[in-house]
Amino acid sequence: MAMTDLFFKSALLPSGWESSVRISVSEDGWIQQIMSGTSSDRCKHVPGMAVPGVPNLHSHAFQRAMAGLAERGTSSTDTFWSWRERMYSFLERLSPEDVEAIATQLYVELLRHGFTSVTEFHYLRNDIDGSAYQDPVAMGQRILSAADQAGIGATLLPVLYRASDFGNKPPAPEQKRFVADVDDLISDIVALKDSTANKPQYRIGLAVHSLRAVAPEDLAYAVSSFRDIDNEGPIHIHIAEQAREVTDCLAWSGARPVEWLLTNAPVDEYWCTIHATHMTAEEATRLAASGAVVGLCPTTEANLGDGLFRFEDFSNAEGNWGVGTDSHVSVSPIAELRLLEYGQRIARQERNIAAGAQDRSTGKALLQHAWTGGSQASGRSTGALEVGQRADILSLNENHPTLVGRAGDEILDSWIFSGEHTPVQNVIVGGKWVIRNGHHEREEEILNNYATVLRRLSS
Repeated sequence: MAMTDLFFKSALLPSGWESSVRISVSEDGWIQQIMSGTSSDRCKHVPGMAVPGVPNLHSHAFQRAMAGLAERGTSSTDTFWSWRERMYSFLERLSPEDVEAIATQLYVELLRHGFTSVTEFHYLRNDIDGSAYQDPVAMGQRILSAADQAGIGATLLPVLYRASDFGNKPPAPEQKRFVADVDDLISDIVALKDSTANKPQYRIGLAVHSLRAVAPEDLAYAVSSFRDIDNEGPIHIHIAEQAREVTDCLAWSGARPVEWLLTNAPVDEYWCTIHATHMTAEEATRLAASGAVVGLCPTTEANLGDGLFRFEDFSNAEGNWGVGTDSHVSVSPIAELRLLEYGQRIARQERNIAAGAQDRSTGKALLQHAWTGGSQASGRSTGALEVGQRADILSLNENHPTLVGRAGDEILDSWIFSGEHTPVQNVIVGGKWVIRNGHHEREEEILNNYATVLRRLSS
């Protein structure tokens, strides 16, 4: 199989920063060899300083198009629950073609800011009237098409959504586009797995929307059925995002959401609990011990008024976490990591929280979790420049104002904590060069398609 040799002036390897680095990539996108202190003969020279691409572990792509449209005050207290009603209204008009155009634009933006893969929590399954499309996975295929057009790696998670609230209450009319029974959803997953077989850029998993939207018997059946076809596939669930969710779960079951999940579901290292905002210290310790990843989305959690994650307890228990952009009020891994750290600084009135009581880089500590937690949650081998991993690589512009004169881990600290403009210069995904000097080769066409959709939706 043919290989491509990429050459970087410097690169962050598991052993640390190295100079004159050659990375050999197989035709299907895997890192085959890495050499440092070598020549650039017969290599493709990639300008900038190489670091691993960041996996995005939580996305609702269609929500990119409504970012900024729910920022008006109301006569009553505005919360996540009122925002959710606006979101339901927004999606009533979206067609599969619209979703594809929105997702493609989003994925280009994610690439330009340093995300090289995205895990799509995909619950917009049905047609506008709630009926299944002639092809039940039509929407899912549009998401995969968007990822293909942008060139981003993708984990697609068809979502089980059955009820409107705890106690298996019937879904509300505005939730009709999400609903499917377990057997139909598993059929969707099988069809999508078949369509992506032998395509290492993609992975198919399962999402359970939330405890309030899925009854215990449906959750158990879905997880068991999924494990029958994929022993190690990723399983994601929204959990304990809102204080009201905790109160309602206690009233329904006598247990808090994370407590209930850990007691009643086979949570392990293949699970990702999205948000997990409202936990006790004991829950945080138990969740960390399970090996599951927590998917943090700080800009969305701030935008929706969710609350602050119990970072100290989870970190002390050596828990795994990564970041996603969720509703896409931000499209940058740096915005997510910076806000995560700053939120903890404000709450604790201390600095360099992620670094802990060690003389180490806060930026590197944050990024290391984003790399490893994101890779684990996506079920894809990414997040490190080493043999056997996907060749998902960023190059940072050493002449960018945020990075000029920086060396070693100062590069990572300055990338996160110095300025708003991204220094990401080039992006390589699965060995393919998809962003060159800050631009995607189809960005104008993709933006025009996106703009056409938004203008129609706003008319």
